[in-house]
Amino acid sequence: VQLQASGGGSVQPGGTLRLSCAASGRFFHINAMGWYRQAPGKQRELVATVTSRAILSSDGFTDYADSVKGRFTISRDNAKNTVDLQMNSLKPEDTAVYYCYARIRLYGETGLPTDGMDYWGKGTQVTVSS
Repeated sequence: VQLQASGGGSVQPGGTLRLSCAASGRFFHINAMGWYRQAPGKQRELVATVTSRAILSSDGFTDYADSVKGRFTISRDNAKNTVDLQMNSLKPEDTAVYYCYARIRLYGETGLPTDGMDYWGKGTQVTVSS
């Protein structure tokens, strides 16, 4: 299983960026997908995630960090195994390395699904500066 992220870059305060991430490989189900970030000297923190309500459901729970509510929007395409993060009204404090995240259930040796396992993509830099 691999997570391939794209997007990121440098923008001025108030600007917009969009991050995208795609999961590839063989797996039973993606329980959750989303984004975390890590600023220099700080711990990695949740930005936004979407968790499936059920295996066959296209609906999901969304969770946002308080600091990004109203500015960032996460969207997930279950058919394509992708998750996007639209980031508007960016602030200097949003500067960080952003990591794609997914909790994925694989097929076990018996063919039955495993418990969810955490996967991370390579980070992509987001810099907000004037």
